[in-house]
Amino acid sequence: MAKVQDRYLVVDPWKIVEDGFHPEKSRVSESLFSLSNEHMGVRGYFEEEYSGDTLIGCYLNGIYEEHALKEPTTYKGISNRIAFMVNTVNWLHARIELGGECLDLNRSRFSGFRRELDFHTGQVRREFTWTTKAGQELKVGFSRFLSMKTNELGFGRISFTPLNFSGPITVTLGLDFALPHEMYRRNFWDCPRSDAQADRWAIIGVSKSIEHKLFAGSRLLSAESITSQPVCGDKFAGSRLTLDLAQGQERHLDRATVLFTTRNPHDAAEDTWARGSRILDGLANAGYDEALEENRAYWTSFWDKADISIDGDPEAQQGIRFCIFQMQQTYRGAVEGSNIGAKGLTGEAYNGNAFWDTETYCLPYYLFSNPVAAKALIDFRFRTLPQAEERAHSLDCAGACYPIATIDGTESCTLWQHASLQFHPTTSVAYAIWHYARITGDLDFLHTEGIELLIPICRFLASRGQWSPRSNGFGYYAVMGPDEFQMMVNNNCYTNYMAQRTFLYTLSVLADMEKAAPGARHDVMRKLECSADELASWQNMADHMIIPLDPATGIYEQHQGFFDLPHIDVDAIPVEDFPLYHNWSYDRIYRNDMIKQPDVLMFMFLYSGSFSLAQKRANYDYYEPRCIHESSLSPSLHSIFAVELGLPREAFEFFNFATRIDLDNYNRNTAEGIHITSIAAAWMNVVYGYGGMRSDGDLLAFNPTIPEHWQSYSFRVSYRDSIVRVSVSQTEARIELMAGAPFAALVRGEVREINTDGLVLAQGRA
Repeated sequence: MAKVQDRYLVVDPWKIVEDGFHPEKSRVSESLFSLSNEHMGVRGYFEEEYSGDTLIGCYLNGIYEEHALKEPTTYKGISNRIAFMVNTVNWLHARIELGGECLDLNRSRFSGFRRELDFHTGQVRREFTWTTKAGQELKVGFSRFLSMKTNELGFGRISFTPLNFSGPITVTLGLDFALPHEMYRRNFWDCPRSDAQADRWAIIGVSKSIEHKLFAGSRLLSAESITSQPVCGDKFAGSRLTLDLAQGQERHLDRATVLFTTRNPHDAAEDTWARGSRILDGLANAGYDEALEENRAYWTSFWDKADISIDGDPEAQQGIRFCIFQMQQTYRGAVEGSNIGAKGLTGEAYNGNAFWDTETYCLPYYLFSNPVAAKALIDFRFRTLPQAEERAHSLDCAGACYPIATIDGTESCTLWQHASLQFHPTTSVAYAIWHYARITGDLDFLHTEGIELLIPICRFLASRGQWSPRSNGFGYYAVMGPDEFQMMVNNNCYTNYMAQRTFLYTLSVLADMEKAAPGARHDVMRKLECSADELASWQNMADHMIIPLDPATGIYEQHQGFFDLPHIDVDAIPVEDFPLYHNWSYDRIYRNDMIKQPDVLMFMFLYSGSFSLAQKRANYDYYEPRCIHESSLSPSLHSIFAVELGLPREAFEFFNFATRIDLDNYNRNTAEGIHITSIAAAWMNVVYGYGGMRSDGDLLAFNPTIPEHWQSYSFRVSYRDSIVRVSVSQTEARIELMAGAPFAALVRGEVREINTDGLVLAQGRA
């Protein structure tokens, strides 16, 4: 693996810490110190003016704009429109003046810089000592957090401690809607109304195309006497404050901010203003410290249930907690109709769109920690079924085709080689239904929304596939699988295998319904006009699906012709060439056997129990040396395979890469935002990798191991109505029921009961 760490943060088990300012990594830090609560997210930019490299970004889930191509294609089926998560309002805006000088860490003289994000509270705190040109020394602190109790609330504190002087300081606080959306270099907001008073200020933004309405309102929480003057501008509302500072005494400015939206573009601006104002009015007695304690209580409760502890490896401990913290910040099922963008709410890369990552990489985390949130992710696909049906029609197909990238259910990828050739988002929705129903046992969902999604998905797969006149097999031509370094290929093994499993699963659900819920089956067959002949055709397609395989070696061919591609040594690629999309010509990437991310290995992981250890070994040995891991989704999956195959060194190298992919900026693109969906795979790396859990069989399975340099580790998973704790040391592994009813599980190949007595196993090393 050619990629190496780029580390500058302090290792701490419950924090990330930047000790000393690193301006050359300012955008990396802004991504890493981002905060979100699913409703809104804010990058870790500075509150005060900063003339250095920065992306001031505040984003709301489900608040988007659209961009149409200047020269739209006339070819049918190619999207000309990009929907993107739009930059909104800088609610942390602050301008600080002392002795006629404005604070700017790109120009001002300062010392003692330290910044930290605390996983116990979700608070980011930054401090340093500013020395003005006149010699005044002022210790300055900035703190912020987003409420996990009330989604619309964010809090900020600025503290001042003069070290060698007494005198006044001027601070302008405000709400700034004039931010440009960096990707399109323009602002997307009009502000028809604003209001500024001494201790509170508010403004409403209306997005230019979609007409989303966003109310932003702040009020001062500080009880100390402050002189203030309201300030209003075209897209700005705030207050200019003057504080008298006394040497050695700390003073602080606290503010609470409301960002309210209904996410319905048809709602009136007046109504949004009124509803947002009522929330702001309710903050009259709010306090920064009290709200922070509420956050602490939330995170304490969360960590009690969701923590993964690792003893003996501080870097891994920090990395996995950072991943879990960011997953919980980004999504928890708190905002109706939301999904998980590839960068969450931490940056503009990928336009805030959701991909197939949601169903394959993110869903397992929620299935075993928050099944309600897991179901909500599938509900998003049910809500957007009409758009998927429209997309299938645009591709001259029947049924429902889910987009490769979306924020509102429509296809938001204008690259035809992805949007028109990749169908794993569609089979991933089917897989998510299968996985969710298997783990939760929620047959009510499966026999209603579930089957109403599966049938149109099968119709798309049936209409998009074709029969080979030579082999009389059914398959998919001119496609692109998960490995995006191979396009316009025939019979991509992942695409074909997942389609086959989708057909067979849908038929089995309908067969089960005929026995258990014949009325519901009859109703859905009639509602969707599904006939017995149609079901028979799906069975025939599944039976004759082309699955490229070399029987002599047991290696699945990624697509027909892959074995004939020229070979390239991926370890010989200079680290300076990454990311390849930025440094190699586009066509150069496609003309060899280098793969971007697991393709064959991916379906072997999703249906792990369907493949023998020998099959996994043969395919891992062939494809791992060809994988460049240009996708952040890749390392964790390889680590899971390496653990199972008894390759401890490789397993841990991939684990470390996956767990610290952003903290150590392995891909040199953390500045664009955190890899939210891939850090979900880091959770799988512990639970499915070292914990040996498998969830694709009839029983939940465990086969725990441990790296030789760890002293111990533990994790918890929720399964049905039970909570299981797995704790592993160098001498033993223990699996015990912490709550709920006992259940049978497959433990190291044997059926065992998981109960409160616990199972104690002699330990083997990874």
